[in-house]
Amino acid sequence: MDINYHSLYELTKTAKEENCRISHIVLAQQAEQMEIPAEEIYEKMRENYHVMASCIQPGCAPDLKSTSGLTGGDAYKMRQAVEAGKNLTGSLLGGALYRALAISELNAAMGRIVAAPTAGSCGILPAAVLTMQEEKGLSEEDCVMSLFTASAIGMVIAANASLAGAEGGCQAECGSASAMAAGAIVELMGGTPQMVDSAVAIAIKNILGLVCDPVAGLVEIPCIKRNASGVAGAFVAAELALAGISSAIPADEVIMAMKRVGDTMPSTLRETGEGGLAATPTGKKLCEKVFGKNPF
Repeated sequence: MDINYHSLYELTKTAKEENCRISHIVLAQQAEQMEIPAEEIYEKMRENYHVMASCIQPGCAPDLKSTSGLTGGDAYKMRQAVEAGKNLTGSLLGGALYRALAISELNAAMGRIVAAPTAGSCGILPAAVLTMQEEKGLSEEDCVMSLFTASAIGMVIAANASLAGAEGGCQAECGSASAMAAGAIVELMGGTPQMVDSAVAIAIKNILGLVCDPVAGLVEIPCIKRNASGVAGAFVAAELALAGISSAIPADEVIMAMKRVGDTMPSTLRETGEGGLAATPTGKKLCEKVFGKNPF
């Protein structure tokens, strides 16, 4: 199977021609390329999904704190609000928010996570898929398979733009993760490959230009809350695409635009901790709190 992950259009076209989901195309291609049985590759992805799921409980601990002491405990607060029925957006979006926070906060506390596609954006994709399973009663198999579609989206972005905040800003990290999650959600809801393309395009468009400005150079502030925002954006993009709303700009062109935007960002806004929120008076004070005066 000749798939090189340089174009989402080619992936969606192949899936349409084969009358199957993108995930099935990806799994078959990976098995062929790696000369490993498809069942074995699926099992590796299932193990990743179990690691994702295992992050929620420890990530929601009320006394969880990051190594720096700057973050922790917000997932617990969000979960409490959702389970008490006191949040604004119901259990689906509320559940996605607390799961995204939980995994991101566990990452900051040096817990075991799955980079999806990066550690800084690790909460978005798992939160989306785990919430879909919980809220829609989906099978584990469907959820695991959706990760193959998400992975393919990530590979296309990596081939044409970047997944690294140091290279492309947070649009490359949380933006890519949001796009991957949006594609997974669409597949889980039975959307067409073209709807996946539109969801990816919408998700990235809505986060285009987001800078990477970690306070004290740590993947905590504002990264953790951007994971919550990223999963919310994924549901927005998927909802629009599933309603038949298409993106005026195809996903492949949006990805290339993301690369060009990232290339023009000054270095202060690409994970250096020198600009944006990191350069605010409070951001500087927090840096001094962790590392002392003039740490860099």
